[in-house]
Amino acid sequence: MSRKAITAENAVTVGPYSHAVEDGDTIYLSGQTPIDSATGELVDGGVAIQAEQCFKNLFAVLRAAGLDEGNVIKVNVFLVDMDDFSAMNAVYEKRFQRPYPARTTIGVASLPLRARIEIEMVASRKRMSE
Repeated sequence: MSRKAITAENAVTVGPYSHAVEDGDTIYLSGQTPIDSATGELVDGGVAIQAEQCFKNLFAVLRAAGLDEGNVIKVNVFLVDMDDFSAMNAVYEKRFQRPYPARTTIGVASLPLRARIEIEMVASRKRMSE
């Protein structure tokens, strides 16, 4: 299988993986933690601030693939504390328009670099918001 990797200047990797991989019309975006690409550090603040940074990183990857939020079909959210669900949900709702992408939110024991949230996406070259 040949993979077409997508790399974004304004996103960070903390291991041996691609920001995204394209397979036909489908783009699989690796999970992004709330790392500020300018500093290489986790952003300070609660889960809402960290969720904003995750989306900033993910949308940079989408732009590198020539896509935007209208191309997202599935989102997976990983939260260290499910009490943060409402705060994350408020950020999520502002980042997408109806019809919203499908989504799964999972509570996890821990995330890399002690992040409170990680988000991954699947996108399609066929626009979902049309």
